[in-house]
Parts: sequence; C-alpha cells; structure tokens
Amino acid sequence: MAACSGDRGGSHLWTVFSGAFFRRKLAEALICGVSNGGARSDWPKEKPCNPPLEESRNRGRSERLSELMKMEEDESASPIDASAARKMDRFEMLQGVVRRLSERDHRTTDAAKDVRRLAKDDAEARETLAMLGAIPPLVSMIKSPDPELQEASLYALLNLGVGNDRNKAAIVEAGAVHKMMALVEASATPSAAEAIAASFLSLSALDANRALIGSSGAIRFLVETFRHPSASSGQAREDALRAIVNLSVVAENVPRIVEAGFVADVVAAIGDMEISEKLLSVLSNAVGSGEGRKAITLSREAIPILVDVLRWSDSPACQEKAAYVLMVMAHKGNGSRSIMIEAGIVSPLLELTLVGSSLAQRRASRILDCLRVSKGKEVTKGFQAVSAPLYGSEEWEDELRISDERKALKSLVHQSLMINMRRIARRANLPQDLGPPDHLKTLTTSKSLPF
Repeated sequence: MAACSGDRGGSHLWTVFSGAFFRRKLAEALICGVSNGGARSDWPKEKPCNPPLEESRNRGRSERLSELMKMEEDESASPIDASAARKMDRFEMLQGVVRRLSERDHRTTDAAKDVRRLAKDDAEARETLAMLGAIPPLVSMIKSPDPELQEASLYALLNLGVGNDRNKAAIVEAGAVHKMMALVEASATPSAAEAIAASFLSLSALDANRALIGSSGAIRFLVETFRHPSASSGQAREDALRAIVNLSVVAENVPRIVEAGFVADVVAAIGDMEISEKLLSVLSNAVGSGEGRKAITLSREAIPILVDVLRWSDSPACQEKAAYVLMVMAHKGNGSRSIMIEAGIVSPLLELTLVGSSLAQRRASRILDCLRVSKGKEVTKGFQAVSAPLYGSEEWEDELRISDERKALKSLVHQSLMINMRRIARRANLPQDLGPPDHLKTLTTSKSLPF
C-alpha cells in the first residue's frame, strides 16, 4: 500500500504488479539462491554429494536469469523507440536506392523502377527521395540510349511529382522539359511518348511551369498526341488535352495553340461528351486573345456548333462555357453577331435566360444585349419610311422570323411558369399536378408581354 500511496496517478501501481516486476523479483531470488544457498549458520555444513550436478544446476539458473533479463529489456522498450527504428531502417533503404541511381551499372534501371514503385502511393517517400537527391540522376537518364531506362526514369519522375509542387519545380529546374523534348525529336517510343504526355500534364499543373513548358515546343507535341494517340492506350490523348487546358491559361501560350491548328481540332471534336467540357475550356481561354477570336471566326463551323451547345440542357457546364465564348465574340466583333443570328442563336438564348443556370442566364442576357444594340444600329443606318413590308420581300421574312421568335418566347414563358408553380407546389406539399389558375393561363397567352 505504501507503493500505492506514493503514486497519485495510479501508474506506479501498475509498475509494481507488472510481469517485469515479478520476473525481477524471481531473478533476485535466483541470484540469492545461487550465491547464498546453504550459508545459514544454524544449518549443518555438508559437502555436496555430487558437485558436477550442482554446477549444472547453477549454470541452468544463470541461463534462465539471462533469459529473464532479456525479456525484461524487450518489454521495457518504448513503442516510440521501435517506430524510430523502423523509420531509420526505411530511410537507409531509400538512401540505398538513391545511391544505386548514381552508380550507372546494370542495377540503375532496377533502382529507377524502385523509385517509381516507392513513390507511387507514398507522399512521405516522394519527399524523402527528392531530399536525398533522386531527381537529378533520374532527369539525366531521360536521354539514355536504353529505352527501358528512359521509360523507368520518366515514370519515376512522374510519380515523384504527384501532389508535390516542390518536386514539380525541382524536376523542371533540373532540365527535364528540354530533355523530354529532345527525346521526342529523336523519335521516342510510343510508351515513352505516353509517359512524356503524362509528365507534361503533371508539370503543367504548377503555374510557375506553364510558360517554360509552352516555350519549349511541348504544345505542338501535345496537339499531335491529341490528333494521333497511341494505339496501345487512349489515355495519352486525354492527358495531352488536359495539359493543353492547363497551358492555355497563360496568355503567351494561346498564339502557340492557335499556330498548331488546335482550334480546328477542338471544333471538330466537340460533341464527344467525355471531353467536350475540356475542349470548351480551351476555347474559353483562347477567346480572350485576338489570335484566338480570329481562329474561331475563320472556322466556319465554330459558331454554329457553339450555338448548338447552348441547347445541351443536360450539360450546364458546357452551356456556360459556350455562352462565355459567344459573349466575348459578340462583344468584340460585329461580324460574329451576324453569323450568330444566322445560326439561330436567339431561341436558345431566350431559353437560357429562363431555365438555364444563373451564370448561363447572365451570359445569355449579355449576348442578347449585344445583338439588340447591333440590330438597332443596322435599322437606324438603313431606315426608310415604308407603310408595310411587301409580301415575299426580305423585310416580310424578317417579320415572320420575329413572329416565330415571339411564339417561342411565349412558349418558354409558359414553360418557366409551370416549372416555378411545380416548385412552389412541392414546397407547400400540394399535389404535383397542380397547374396555374385560369387568370394566369390568360397571362401566358397575352400579347402585352414584351419581346
């Protein structure tokens, strides 16, 4: 109880009654038994009848004592010490892998593959390998004449850069971009080309790398990869497109993208729902420059296809991006406005202003404002006092088109009203088939609504 009273936290009580404590007491008893056995003065002193047997017993007790002491030391080891030992062993293993990268013998390829494997799913290993100096020797291996070593180094660098901006910057600083382009110019294998496209995607995710990658000639390589992907895998095409999206954010790269003829590729590929949003992202970034707008205008199918995208009600993101491109085109050039009107842009714009997303509604309204201003200027410029348009004339056809647009608008207003009424009914827990009252129905067909 004295031991218990001296420990307020209760931890000493556990120490007293732990297995290590009992083993220690047993060891002390064995020691006392070995050293003092038969030494009491009131016992008769007799010689052992079998000395070798006594020595073997003492030796066995000593061995048992050693085992008990060893067990006690093992149990007294801290979990923190064991974890530190494991980390030290892993650090030494990673250090050995980096050391093998610099030896340049038959084991170098295996070392690069080990880096690829270790860095694949371990963020801590990526940081440690880069700190130990794995990046420079891997970059130098890109120009190796051995295709297997080329591929191993490229994928090792790719895994080292995953989720680590510091490693991405270090890879570019070590000259990886120019060595990869040199490998491309030297006719890289299809497998190495796929690895390079994936590497450019990873490296272009860092803002600081985009200008350098764009100036290296990588854009033309990525455009060619998008046009003619490897037959072994379609992943290279997607990686190339995503890398171009990253690079198009930088204004200096837009003329390079236009020069490579990528705008025509984008227009031709829109419609593939898996990549259409990324394609429209490239156009959204390119339309801000004069070269981008010119390329879009020169592509005859660009504006009609974008107008058609406005009708993709099941893809709001694509609608928003297409509306942005058309909004900038309508704001910057009068020539584009006439092409938009000829493509029948008014009806999908009116639909967007009523049932589109909030962002699409704002952009559609901006486009309508631009078209309205352009139409007003044309009417003012060519104004002639006539009583009524002649039947069959161009003015008569315009009136018919406007009449059709008014009918479409009335239908859209009715559709929007019905949607809003159903929403209100759901909130009020009313029957879902609730329709608007009769006086609202008359409003939806009234001719007093503004066009």
